[in-house]
Amino acid sequence: MYKSRIVDKIIDKKLKIFNAINIIGPKGCGKTTTAAIKCKTIVKFQDEDERDNLLLIANTMPSKLLKQEKPILFDEWQDAPKIRGAIRTDCDNNPNDVGSYFLTGSSSKDINTPHTGTMRIATCRMNPMSLYETEESNGEVSIKNLFDNPSKFNGCISNLSFDDLVYAICRGGWPRCLVTDDKEAKLLVAKELYEQTYNVDISNIDNKKKNPNFAMTILQSYSRNLCTLAENKTIYKDVKANCNMSEPTFYDYIQALEKLFIIEDIEAWCPSIRSKSAIRTGKKRNFVDPSIAVAALGVGPKYFDQDFKTLGFLFESLCIRDLKIYSSAFDGKISYYHDRYGLEADAVLHLNDGRYALIEFKLGEHEVDQGARHLCEIEELIKRYNAKEIQCPLRLPDLKLVITGTKYGYRRDDGVFVIPIGCLKD
Repeated sequence: MYKSRIVDKIIDKKLKIFNAINIIGPKGCGKTTTAAIKCKTIVKFQDEDERDNLLLIANTMPSKLLKQEKPILFDEWQDAPKIRGAIRTDCDNNPNDVGSYFLTGSSSKDINTPHTGTMRIATCRMNPMSLYETEESNGEVSIKNLFDNPSKFNGCISNLSFDDLVYAICRGGWPRCLVTDDKEAKLLVAKELYEQTYNVDISNIDNKKKNPNFAMTILQSYSRNLCTLAENKTIYKDVKANCNMSEPTFYDYIQALEKLFIIEDIEAWCPSIRSKSAIRTGKKRNFVDPSIAVAALGVGPKYFDQDFKTLGFLFESLCIRDLKIYSSAFDGKISYYHDRYGLEADAVLHLNDGRYALIEFKLGEHEVDQGARHLCEIEELIKRYNAKEIQCPLRLPDLKLVITGTKYGYRRDDGVFVIPIGCLKD
């Protein structure tokens, strides 16, 4: 049975105005399944029984494949790139036929098409599943409602135990895990994706043969630097210590991993409350799902009984993944703040109406005070700036959040909301 995804609402909204939609995202996140549930005709270019015939039609007269009951899903469309051009032409000829076509395909192929499909073929980004979508978060706290009605928050209680949280980090948000109840088997999904990435996909993305050992070493180094501000030269130095890779090759591999939606770094928020030289502007290193880092490190849930420091970075990665998914429902964006004076917010969630939240991620209750203090200090810094810059004041944060791996959620006297990750939803 299909589990409803947050991205469904985004797709449905776009299909009210656009003729077609191209769903992109990492392998295994559920693109084809989500598209198929909305379509009346499904054309699979990798169906071996039909492949030769379908490719022949797609390469000679692709418009023939459009004469079927709509909406039509073209899965692995990159194998027949002319189909995109045919869809674009049909959209031009029938502009009112919105929601007619879906395109999905492997992120491990980079195809240049002569027509972009702008204003006709919309793009929708899909991620792995959040804790709310896997039903591990009870969804007592809506991010959107918290922005709209913060005074109505009356506390919350998470049903997610600490051990279950650790397991969810290691397993990841991959829909394939839903086919079995075997917890050990579920852990193999992220491991398989990790191995497929450095053995196969890294070469297929641009049709250039790449060294699997080089790719594996980069992924392992990224895992060790997860959710830190490690510079590229630091990661390259770490990689070079383990394999003889040139710097241009290193950046070529990084670019490929970004195209595969495996690496997904976080940009800095750079308000003018400090001098430009004081704000850290480098990217925060991250994966699309923390389970990739766990697989690259070669560990499992039991390992984190003894290593809470690494677990803290993985928890931050999980929270960023979920916040991206939840906020995508209302066009939200994630960044971070850090300056050379040590003042930081692990994340800044921006809404498209100008509102924003300062966020810290703290695995345990004993770290909440420190996180709340950072957020209040940033707010005070903005107030001091506004007192001097009357002409161009900065907006004060609409929310200050400490997201935790604990059980209870509440509002502190300083206005900071403490919310367990096991209570959040969009």
